[in-house]
Amino acid sequence: MSDRKTLTFLLMDPPYENPRSTTALRFVDAAVRRGYDVNVFAYEGAVLLPFAKQAPHPNAAHGRNAEEENHPLPRKWIAALQAAAERNGSTLGWVNCGLCVVERGAGESIPGVSRGGPADFWKMSLASDNTLVIPTK
Repeated sequence: MSDRKTLTFLLMDPPYENPRSTTALRFVDAAVRRGYDVNVFAYEGAVLLPFAKQAPHPNAAHGRNAEEENHPLPRKWIAALQAAAERNGSTLGWVNCGLCVVERGAGESIPGVSRGGPADFWKMSLASDNTLVIPTK
């Protein structure tokens, strides 16, 4: 039996809309770096955070090409978090709400992301030492 602690996060906000998504990913990063096992349940717009088709783009208003613009892609941040968890010997389980995925056409996620439903969040919470819900406004 492991003494490792498990934290669960429920995220609701899509990427780019407000700072809650970035803050939530910072919480996940801090937990992974400290060696926690982490579960994330993405609900509503948050299912777009690991969307595989996110792409960099130029910014014509500022005269920058895609490389110069260096637009942040949450899918890359999540992949980096998955890799960090693996390096630390911990886990990062990410479950997207299946109904939310269908509603938003976000069916293509990065590897390591699964689909589920609210019951999965409930099960994650029961198995966790603590749970943080970061709701939409």
